[in-house]
Amino acid sequence: MEQPRANKPSHRPALTSLFKGIAVFVMLVCIVPYIGVLAAALTGSFDTLNNLAETVLGRYTITTLILVALVMAGAAFIGAGAAWLVTMTDFPGRRWMEIALALPLAFPAYVLAYGYTHVLDHPGIVQTLLRDLTGWGPRDYWFPEIRSLGGAAMMLTLVLYPYVYLLARAAFAAQGSSTFLAARVLGRSPFSAFMHVSLPMARPAIASGVMLVAMETIADFGTVAYFGVQTFAVGIYTSWFSLADRAAAAQLALGLLSFALLLVMLERTSRGNAKYTSGRRNAPLQRLTLSKGQKLGAFLFCLTPVLLGVVLPVIALSIMAVGSQQDLLSPRYLGFIRNSLTLAGIAAVLTVLAALILGTLHRVSTSRLTGTSLYLARIGYAVPGGVIAVGLLVPFAAFDNALDSWMRATFDISTGLLFTGSIWLLISAYLIRFLAAAIGAYEGGIASVAPNMDAAARTLGQDIPGLVRRVHMPLLRTSLLTAGLIVFVDVMKELPATLIMRPFNYDTLAVQAYRLASDERLEGAAVPSLVIAAIGLIPVILLCRKIGTGRA
Repeated sequence: MEQPRANKPSHRPALTSLFKGIAVFVMLVCIVPYIGVLAAALTGSFDTLNNLAETVLGRYTITTLILVALVMAGAAFIGAGAAWLVTMTDFPGRRWMEIALALPLAFPAYVLAYGYTHVLDHPGIVQTLLRDLTGWGPRDYWFPEIRSLGGAAMMLTLVLYPYVYLLARAAFAAQGSSTFLAARVLGRSPFSAFMHVSLPMARPAIASGVMLVAMETIADFGTVAYFGVQTFAVGIYTSWFSLADRAAAAQLALGLLSFALLLVMLERTSRGNAKYTSGRRNAPLQRLTLSKGQKLGAFLFCLTPVLLGVVLPVIALSIMAVGSQQDLLSPRYLGFIRNSLTLAGIAAVLTVLAALILGTLHRVSTSRLTGTSLYLARIGYAVPGGVIAVGLLVPFAAFDNALDSWMRATFDISTGLLFTGSIWLLISAYLIRFLAAAIGAYEGGIASVAPNMDAAARTLGQDIPGLVRRVHMPLLRTSLLTAGLIVFVDVMKELPATLIMRPFNYDTLAVQAYRLASDERLEGAAVPSLVIAAIGLIPVILLCRKIGTGRA
C-alpha cells in the first residue's frame, strides 16, 4: 500500500467537492424513476387501468402473491435445510456440495424455463418417449404442465434458493457450538435442537435471504412471460408495448413499486427487531455423526437442487444447442456478445465507482445526506427492472419531445431523441437496479479496515480522493472486484429493462434468447442462454470462496 507523505499535504478542495457532487448526482439519478412513475401514474388517463381492473388486474395481484409465497417457501426450505446439513453434519461429498449448491445462482430463471420446456412440454423428450413406449394418445394420460404457475415457481425456486443458502450457511458457521451441544445434552434430538436452537439463531440471516428471493420473484419477467403466467411484471410490459399506453404501464409499475418498498420495510423491520446472538465460538464446531441412511438422505437432499438447477438444464440446453444450427462465431452473434459485454462492463465499472463514492462519503462524514443517498441506492435492488425502465423513459421522453419541439419552432432543427433509447439511459437503469449489490460488497470489505487508518491518512494531509486512492482501493481490491463481477453478471441476465430501453437494433444475448424462445425456437435460444450461464459461474465461484465454510 502506498504510504501518504506527511511533508506534502494534499489539499484539493475541488476534487473533494467533485466527490460530493457525484454523490448528489447519483442520488438524483436514483430518485428520477420513482418520481417519473408517480408523475406518469397520477397525470395519465385511467381508462386502460379501469379496463384492466375489470378484467385482469385481480388476476395479476393474486398470481403475483401466490408466486411470491410459493418461491419464498421453497427457497427457505431448500436453502436453510441444505445450509444446515453442509455446516453441521458430515456426509460423503459434503465439501463439493458446499460450492455446488450455490451454482444455480449463475442461471437466469428463464434459461431453466427454456430447458425444462424442451424436456417436459407435450412435444418434449419425456412425453414423446412416454407415448412411444405406451402407445397412448395425447388425451390418454395426465402429465404435469410445466407452463403454469407451479412451473414458474419451480424455476424461480431453483435459481433463487442460493440467496437463502449462502446467508444461512454463513450464519450457521458463525454460531457457537456450545448452545447446540447444550440442547443435545438436555435430551433434544438433532432435529429438535435444529428447530429450537440453530434455526432461531439464524433467523435474521434466513429472513434477509427470503426477502431477497421475494424481491427477485416480483421482478422476474422472462420466466412468467414465457410460461404465460400473468403477473404485474407481465402487465407492465403488455401495457407498454401491446396496448401502447404508458400511463397504464406507469400505474401498474406504481403498484409493483409499492409492493417492493413494502418488502424492503418488512426486511428492515425483521432485521432490526432480531436480537439473537450466536455466542462465542469457544469450542470447535462438532459435526453430527449420521447413520448410513441419514448420510444418504442428506446427500440426496443437497444433490437434488444441484441436479435440477444446474446439471439437467445444462445437459438439455447443450443437446438443444448442438441441433440449433446457431453459429456462435457469426458476425451477428458476435454482435450480441459485444453488446452484452459492453453494457455489462460499463455498467459494472460505473456502479462500483458510485458505490465506492457513496460508501466513502458516508464513512468519513456521516450525515443525513449520505445516509439518505445510501438508502435510496439500496432500494433499487427491490424494484423490478421494468418499473425502473418506465420511470426513466417517461420523463426523459417528455424532455426529448419538448426540446425537439422548441428547437423546431426556434431554429427549424430537429434534435430527435437525445436520451430516450440511448445506451447511457439504459446503463443508468442498470446502475439504479444493481447499485445495492455493489454497496453490499463494499461494506463487507470496508468493515475490516480500522477507522484509525482513515484518521491517520487524514492527519497526514489526505483529502477524501487521496484517502480512497492511497488507502481504501488497495485494501478493497478483492471486494471491489467481486462487486464488479456480480453487477456484470446481473446486467448480463437482466431482461425487462433491456427489452424496454435498449436502442433500436441493439440486441443482447438475453434479448436474443427471449426473442427466439417467444417464437418457440427453443433450440436457438439455448445458445445465448448457455453463454449467459457460463459467464455467470465466475462470480458465484468467487463468492463461495469468500464465505466461510465452517469446516471442522
